Amino acid sequence: MTADRSHGPLPAFLVCLTVVTGLVDAFSYLSLGHVFVANMTGNVVFLGFAAAGAPGFHWELYVLALLAFGFGAVASGRLGRSPIARSRRRWLVIAAAVEAGLLWIAAACAFAAPSDAAAWLHYLLIALVAVAMGSRNATVRQLNVPDLTTTVVTRTITGLAADSRLAGGPGRNLGRRLRAILALFAGAALGAFMVLRWGLAPPH
Repeated sequence: MTADRSHGPLPAFLVCLTVVTGLVDAFSYLSLGHVFVANMTGNVVFLGFAAAGAPGFHWELYVLALLAFGFGAVASGRLGRSPIARSRRRWLVIAAAVEAGLLWIAAACAFAAPSDAAAWLHYLLIALVAVAMGSRNATVRQLNVPDLTTTVVTRTITGLAADSRLAGGPGRNLGRRLRAILALFAGAALGAFMVLRWGLAPPH
């Protein structure tokens, strides 16, 4: 609990963002051609599959997502090192506004696009949301709250197991790590439900 208090409300906020990650990756994977917009590890693996000629994997989607994510991370990294970041509150407000704005633009494009727009709409949505996720990842990295990256939980699961009392570890931060894992799971499950049951997807 001490670690949580030392970061104030940030851990709870980052857990909420982790839920959003699950939502957007469920949407992108199930609706945009089996591509991730937040989990770049998956895209690198899929790109390898595509390079080997595995059917059903489209290299251009993964390259686009990786480039857009990288662009967002570069822009956010520059923002975090600019004079604006001297005021932490102002920096975080701007970073949050950029991410929210990009996600809202993506949502508006998905709902407003005509039914014959599928050819270019998928690329636009991947780019917009991947830029937003790259921007957020760079911001969260600079905040440096342990075990809360908001996009991947492999390291969190490793820490949960390796630092547990079963492994002879101190057993600290277990609650935070569990919340991060469950948040990503919950967001992914909710996003998948929305796509599969409610049909929330762009035109195909």
